[in-house]
Amino acid sequence: MVLFSLERLSHLPVDVAWQRLTDWHRHADVVPLTRVTVRTPPPTAEGTVFVARSGVGPLAFDDPMEVVVWQPPEGGGVGRCRLVKHGSLVKGWAEIEVRPHGDVAGAGPDSAPSPAASRVLWREELRVHRLPGFCDRPLGWLSRRMFGRAMDGLLRETPSGR
Repeated sequence: MVLFSLERLSHLPVDVAWQRLTDWHRHADVVPLTRVTVRTPPPTAEGTVFVARSGVGPLAFDDPMEVVVWQPPEGGGVGRCRLVKHGSLVKGWAEIEVRPHGDVAGAGPDSAPSPAASRVLWREELRVHRLPGFCDRPLGWLSRRMFGRAMDGLLRETPSGR
């Protein structure tokens, strides 16, 4: 079992960061060799089910997930989402939390802190079927790297600032 936590500060407003992190299809744009299929009708809510298919050919696997907590940020407040992994290969859970963070510096040296900035926490527990315990450390390193890159890609500002 691997348990890890990641944190990112973003200049994006809380609602924009939340929307990017919970746009399940968008995850396929930042995670290599992954395709995401949402199996339930929109909008996302508790009970939403989606599947991330990762890999190539016979080495691909499905990672089905269900949203069990869905609390979008309201009025610039805190947003929380908890996913439970129901796969035959990968089990566990993931939590995404987006909250206001007003002390992220602006673009220049004389810039004031951005009141619209956000702090993102991503916590995850992974259990890979039949993977021996001595593989937990490399799996943890790989997971932190992969999910960290995914967070960075999802939170990256576009030229329009959104």
